[in-house]
Amino acid sequence: MSAYPTLPERKQIERMVLKILQAKQNQFVQLQSRAGRPLNPLVVNVSARHVHLNQETFDLLFGKGTRLSRYKVLYNGGYASEQQLNIIAKRSRIISGVRILGPIRDYNQVELSFSDGIYLGLNLPVRISGDLEDTPGCTLVGPNGSVQLKQGVIRAQRHVHMGKQDLETYNVKDGDIVKVLISGQCGIALDNVVVRYGKDMKLEVHIDTDEGNACNLKHAEHLEIVK
Repeated sequence: MSAYPTLPERKQIERMVLKILQAKQNQFVQLQSRAGRPLNPLVVNVSARHVHLNQETFDLLFGKGTRLSRYKVLYNGGYASEQQLNIIAKRSRIISGVRILGPIRDYNQVELSFSDGIYLGLNLPVRISGDLEDTPGCTLVGPNGSVQLKQGVIRAQRHVHMGKQDLETYNVKDGDIVKVLISGQCGIALDNVVVRYGKDMKLEVHIDTDEGNACNLKHAEHLEIVK
């Protein structure tokens, strides 16, 4: 007799687990409803590779007097711009067509996935946005010239944006660590998700393209935050 469950048995187990998770979520919603606090919808979005620039670097790459033009407004504010650039690193390999996110910031930061880092020959540290000390650099190439960054290339720490109501709902505070469960055919549990509070933020989890592909996010069946 096999020690492993057969395919029909595995499917039955998966259905049972999904049913339990759904029951827990329904119970949570009912508790919040009785407390008079309607839940904000939990949204998980993939944050594709992108670049943040300061004004000086943007001017060097695109020409003084050029302004970022909006391509798409993002879920939690800010926007993906029409402007794109190329990234070159150690192996002289190029990732082209990387969008700049607006508005302009006071620092330069390149956010890539681990797969991107491997392709470029960069050992990417996992960092919260803005924590750039001891990070690798790269060359940015725009239509008006190129800029050599000494640092600023990271893999973004997976995180969840929350407003005040969301902090109360999940009983967490800014900087806390939670877990995000994504169930489905390729379901995964994401550890070390940092809570990031913002006054006008909507509830949104950011993961990168590697993580989104791993869990087949587009076809996820259930999303849950666990403290």
